[in-house]
Amino acid sequence: MKNSEKVAIKNKFLQIEITKTGAELCSIKNNENQEFIWQANPDIWGSSAPVLFPIIGALKDAVFYYEGKEYSVPKHGFIRHNNALHIIYHKEDSVTFEYTYNQETLKNYPFKFEFSISFSLDGKNLNVSHKVVNHGTNNMLFSLGGHPAFKCPLQEDEKYEDYVLQFEKIENSSRHLINNNGLQNGKTATSLIHTNLLPLSHKLFTEDALIYKDLRSKKISLAHQVKGKVLTVSFSDFDYVGIWAKPNGNFVCIEPWLGITDHEDTNGNLKQKEGIISLAPKKEFKASYTIEIHKA
Repeated sequence: MKNSEKVAIKNKFLQIEITKTGAELCSIKNNENQEFIWQANPDIWGSSAPVLFPIIGALKDAVFYYEGKEYSVPKHGFIRHNNALHIIYHKEDSVTFEYTYNQETLKNYPFKFEFSISFSLDGKNLNVSHKVVNHGTNNMLFSLGGHPAFKCPLQEDEKYEDYVLQFEKIENSSRHLINNNGLQNGKTATSLIHTNLLPLSHKLFTEDALIYKDLRSKKISLAHQVKGKVLTVSFSDFDYVGIWAKPNGNFVCIEPWLGITDHEDTNGNLKQKEGIISLAPKKEFKASYTIEIHKA
């Protein structure tokens, strides 16, 4: 991904770069040239912000079933690492990428989709907007999500443990656990107990992602415990949230999801998949999240 050609947008506060491969946000810088996005070190995790469509996470045995037929889509879907996205709109402060079904996609995902993702600047906010159109004659089934990885710590003289995630509201929420194959195992663990703060530490992610299904908050901020908020992700359109990092990675992902990884006991029927969205023929679906930079 590091070698992918990039597209830039900017305004008077922020400079943004997105890779043409996968339409992956790979840089947010302010006027002081401070980078806020993880720079995809391939020795740790070689991505910055994969776009998740039409599935999130893993499929059990890497397959799903629809109308009695078996199909296979890679983890997190097929926008990630995809070189076939087209730029359909680009001006100084916004850009839109599009990917549409073809005969090859129909072999693995039996829906006539049109998918677009737009990045647009509004002051100190980067809006990430998704649109899905169903060009078929059956209800289209899909999931959709973001996976932005934020640099943490920001400065070389800081520690990872200097930072917290600050939730919009006081939370009482358990995390839903996943097995070694990235599938939900049906178990939960205590996580947020009458608090709006999640202190960051590398050991927090030794059991993979923290998955939340019942947060009251629709905003989560990355904050330095002394210096205050760095950025805020707002995700009112999304039902699930994943918080993740590699245990040895100086980053944290705040992931808004519409959909979730498979259960380990799933029968694979896409119509019964947890969190799946059903879109009627000829209709369109939109969902967006926003990254606000406080240090711009």
